[in-house]
Amino acid sequence: MRATQSRQKSYADKRKRPLEFEAGDHVFLRVTPTAGIGRALKSRKLTPRFISPYQITRRIGPAAYEIALPPHLANLHNVFHVSQLRKDVADPSHVLEQDDVQVREDLTMGVGPVRILDSQVKQLKGKEIGTVKVLWDEATQEMTWEMEDVMRKSYPHLFAGSLFRGRKILKVGVM
Repeated sequence: MRATQSRQKSYADKRKRPLEFEAGDHVFLRVTPTAGIGRALKSRKLTPRFISPYQITRRIGPAAYEIALPPHLANLHNVFHVSQLRKDVADPSHVLEQDDVQVREDLTMGVGPVRILDSQVKQLKGKEIGTVKVLWDEATQEMTWEMEDVMRKSYPHLFAGSLFRGRKILKVGVM
């Protein structure tokens, strides 16, 4: 049994390499995908796992590094474990645009609806359900159908005016 464990350990040790950085190196910071506010950020599959390259200001210990964070991430602690960092390999041909993301104290992002595009009433057996089509992001044109009464409670400013004159009525039956 010990011979087998020793052999497996030697295989694992060959692939394992210690990560060490120096002051002045650039690293990516690992972020964990969180469920956003509302349904605008429901897809967590395509969220970035690492964000912008940041410069290491100093090495605190064998596994801790201090990173120079931008002002909009100043609410985060600037010391990170080596497992949260990934080395930045500089390639001048590969340039990414940085999104302007506002992060709150509790590490969430504020996302709200832009406007309501359409409304409809679904008629089930004995009741009517009002839904509205909400535009969440102008750049990506992300829209979803939401319950009208929930949206009225959360965002009453979107319902000012006479937007709901011509509603579509859909009959949804159970067979």
